Amino acid sequence: MRRPKILLVKRICTIALLLSAPAFCADCVPFDQAPKHIGETHCVTGKVVRVQASRKAHYLDFCEDYRLCPFSVVIFSHDLKNVGDVRQLAGKMIEIRGEIKEYNDRAEIILDSRKQLSGQAAMLPPLPRSFDVEQRGHFSAGTFRSKKSRATSKKKQTPTLPIEIPEDAELE
Repeated sequence: MRRPKILLVKRICTIALLLSAPAFCADCVPFDQAPKHIGETHCVTGKVVRVQASRKAHYLDFCEDYRLCPFSVVIFSHDLKNVGDVRQLAGKMIEIRGEIKEYNDRAEIILDSRKQLSGQAAMLPPLPRSFDVEQRGHFSAGTFRSKKSRATSKKKQTPTLPIEIPEDAELE
């Protein structure tokens, strides 16, 4: 008796989930429409063309020329452990939910949790253990890089002056 009730509840939950998924995705706006929704919390969808890294952040670019693109996603280095390996998003369609903010006359969403992602990006793998954020993505699994040798400059020495004893000085 108990088993049919459990199966019925599971089927109802599955159907409810399937029916709510299109509703969740239906309010996503294309990335080129994001500037119209600055200040609002929305879902933005688009294909990630490139993932770029800098010292402080990673950027998801949706256009070939990021300077002309109306929208971008920013992941700060200290949030990478909460988000995962964002480098895997290159070439994928993603849906990201968050507050659309304006920065340098463009729309952006700050990604600080993997819960903000849905679609193909929802199953983002964690960062590799050897990924070092401080080294801007260089892998350093216990190996050290030799530092670039500095140009050694010779220490300036003060010239020695010849000591001249005046001839008229008397010796005592």
